[in-house]
Amino acid sequence: MKRFWKEVEVAEDAEGGWAIQLDGRSVKTPAREALRAPTKALADAIAEEWNSVESEIDPRAMPLTGLANAAIDRIAPDPATFALGLTRYAEADLACYRSDWPPELVTRQAESWDPLLAWARRRYDIDFATTTGLTHVPQAPATVEQLSNAVSALDPFRLAGLSPLVTIGGSLVASLAVLEQAIEPEEAWNAVSIDDRWQIDQWGADHDAEAALENRKRDFLAAARFLDLLS
Repeated sequence: MKRFWKEVEVAEDAEGGWAIQLDGRSVKTPAREALRAPTKALADAIAEEWNSVESEIDPRAMPLTGLANAAIDRIAPDPATFALGLTRYAEADLACYRSDWPPELVTRQAESWDPLLAWARRRYDIDFATTTGLTHVPQAPATVEQLSNAVSALDPFRLAGLSPLVTIGGSLVASLAVLEQAIEPEEAWNAVSIDDRWQIDQWGADHDAEAALENRKRDFLAAARFLDLLS
């Protein structure tokens, strides 16, 4: 779709949210709901995405809009079911599956992942079982329950922002740490991408692999920014 609007504005609505308007008319989600945000900071950032469109809309350049659309259209109708999909990562968090060789990779993982697990232990009063193999290691029911409760308590917009962090990074713990601002997004990305970056370091750069990793990083950091704008 080509740009047809001249002005982009943010207007407070009757429900206390903030609507994004093009030439005075509310933007619609794909499901034809009003595109609105719960905070003005997020609404302003979404409006900037629309204002930055020069000729044709490129959804890849509008990640905040996409996440807001997902919150409204996909998650809000049934947040409990959506949350359930994310809570499954509590049973197989990336940070619990370690390499036992080579020593350099073992050290990198420990330096990044041990602090994340330590934070979660303090924050949720839980513990973790870790392993150095690919065989599934079950977590204690209390651990899964506490992490699941933390996710289930989130509103649709926070679930929308959390989802890419979890699915891209594979670590529910790291994602919750970003959500609660216990870790900087760049640091969290470095933690969840250790294995990918290690492979590139060892076997050399591959254009497609590097491009895929950069795309994942872009989406990960965009989701982290989305969550930050909800604060």
